Amino acid sequence: MLTVSRDVIRHEDEFYILASSSRVDDRTRVLKHGDTFAVYDRFGDLAPVGLGELGIYHEGTRFLSRLGLTIANHRPLLLSSTVTEDNARMVVDLTNPDYRVGSMADVQAVIARGTVHVARETLLWRGVGYERLTIINYGSGRVSIPIRLDVDADFADIFEVRGTRREATGARLPPVVEDGELLLGYLGRDERERRLRLRCTPRPTRVESDALHFEIDLAPKERAVYVLTFGFEIGQARPHVQVYDDAVREAQRDREASGTFDCHARTSNEQFNEWLNRSLADLHMMTTDTPQGPYPYAGVPWFSAPFGRDGIITALQLLWVNPATARGVLAYLAANQARESNPDQDAEPGKILHEARDGEMAALHEIPFGRYYGSVDATPLFVLLAGAYEERTGDRELIDAIWPNIERALDWIEQRGDADGDGFVEYTRHSSQGLLHQGWKDSHDAIFHADGTAVEGSVALCEVQGYVYAAKRQAARLLRARGDERRADKLDHQARGLRRRFDEAFWCEELGTYALALDGAKRPCRVRTSNPGHCLFTGIASRRRARRVADTLLGEDSLTGWGIRTVAAGEARYNPMSYHNGSVWPHDNALIASGFARYGFRDATLRILTGLFDASLFVDLHRLPELFCGFPRRPAEGPTLYPVACAPQSWAAGAVFMLLEACLGLSIQAAHRRICFRRPMLPESLETVWLRNLHVGDAIADVCLHRHGQDVGLTVLNRTGRVEIVMVK
Repeated sequence: MLTVSRDVIRHEDEFYILASSSRVDDRTRVLKHGDTFAVYDRFGDLAPVGLGELGIYHEGTRFLSRLGLTIANHRPLLLSSTVTEDNARMVVDLTNPDYRVGSMADVQAVIARGTVHVARETLLWRGVGYERLTIINYGSGRVSIPIRLDVDADFADIFEVRGTRREATGARLPPVVEDGELLLGYLGRDERERRLRLRCTPRPTRVESDALHFEIDLAPKERAVYVLTFGFEIGQARPHVQVYDDAVREAQRDREASGTFDCHARTSNEQFNEWLNRSLADLHMMTTDTPQGPYPYAGVPWFSAPFGRDGIITALQLLWVNPATARGVLAYLAANQARESNPDQDAEPGKILHEARDGEMAALHEIPFGRYYGSVDATPLFVLLAGAYEERTGDRELIDAIWPNIERALDWIEQRGDADGDGFVEYTRHSSQGLLHQGWKDSHDAIFHADGTAVEGSVALCEVQGYVYAAKRQAARLLRARGDERRADKLDHQARGLRRRFDEAFWCEELGTYALALDGAKRPCRVRTSNPGHCLFTGIASRRRARRVADTLLGEDSLTGWGIRTVAAGEARYNPMSYHNGSVWPHDNALIASGFARYGFRDATLRILTGLFDASLFVDLHRLPELFCGFPRRPAEGPTLYPVACAPQSWAAGAVFMLLEACLGLSIQAAHRRICFRRPMLPESLETVWLRNLHVGDAIADVCLHRHGQDVGLTVLNRTGRVEIVMVK
């Protein structure tokens, strides 16, 4: 429940993301590298306005909370602002407003707007923020340009920025100005010192504890260039600060290398290409190198950390594009699998991580998310991904290495995941600080009965049973490859039994779909939601039920024109502006569209692709956000944005690749060295799709698919190595 008293907002969900005012500008600019990310406004500034999320964050702490550039005490005029196509740099063009030189009583000159050009280029690289300021005088006479850069560091934990209140915080250290350098520090209650080290080359005119001053005098067409570096230091660690151009070149080489093994999709529609390109660039930006390999962090700003469920689904979305992501996700989650019970972390032996956080509050256990396992679905999804990855790559070495983890995950599914022994996997919160609901819809009000009352007791979600079904099928296939036919047969038998019991317990004839969940008394939550679409994705839905589920999801109460709502209009808790009870999530829709394709519902798959593509045309940078509001589509208007949605969000960026895979009927079987297109289809907006650099083992293929009316033809453009490419009509 949300209550408002004067200007204080309280919410019963302890980790609710506070939004007490609107964003000043929805077109924020985001950069990320490793464990550092930044959210700027379009001017390249940081200020405590709107939702208050602007800042540069490093390892869970906001190191820079204020960065404001003024010219003669005026905010400059914005000319343009963007992030480069590879997401490496933010580029902002500004100019001066009209301003007077001299006092009001003695005006010496009036500098007309548009005389001075200020270019800001910003880069994050290896724990350092870089900003290059280039100031050029395009006037006909010499000008004096007073520029001020206000700075501050609040060292707030990301959960403080989100709205979580703390009983006590650490202490700000006295600012140090020395040798043209500004050092701002904070000693946390975790006894770790965090410091922001700011240096400018060449030196500014004056450095104060909260500002840098530049008195710049330029002849016509003359320029001045300054490079600022922001070093983010924790304890004794000090990042290496490079020359700006060297850092840019190194970052570009890294971006190019990271995409070497990507399959690159291009189409006949340039707007669709922009969606594809931005999505792939976002995924590269969101991916952080861990000791176990690359891992896609969930989303900026609120979820820039490893999340089990998000990482697995993102890896599934990208499996055909580049399976290296799946390898990194599997290795990381295996290394962080729970080994013992810890109720404070909702941890049990065999469970797969929900999320991992750095920062002061995590270190002090003020939040449970330092290592938190309150996810009922990450564990079966881990097994599902392992099987899908092996099928795509034939990488038995990794599967052998993580086989003990797969076994422990299967044991958890069989025992603790099904604590009451009814054959369904349920969740119950054990941590007093943890998440009440532990499926992908994990907000406090997301699981409910038809009359709107909250569920009680252990909860069995419909989609989780689908994940378990698919996990057992994949595990059985892996066991057969390992020569264990007896256990494989046992798991296949369990999967068939689960499918039968699921159909009996969850089907709601009057709704034409599966129940959202079963509560602790095994009563079904008879609510129309998007969750059953995941049951199509995993194949647990019987073929005779699948058509009914699809028709319900495509009904006007669920389909907005942009995508399928999380909760259908008319249900008790339906609210198109809610987080999980009526909004539209791109990743949710991509999984549903993949499910439609699995059962042969071709037109339904195309409708989802078309709706999300149309939505991408209206959002900044063609970047689909984490979610948007579930209002019906209106002519000549874009989707209504959700105020605290993450953008970029990895599984939102990955949605386009799963949608394209579903439409093309694309599957890859490494064991048979085969690329298969099963009944491919393309929307009217796409005549041609080219896939280049599609790897199958050591073989590479380039193909072209071209639409002829309702049919799609296939042309093999290039083939290196032994690989079979087939189309099934």
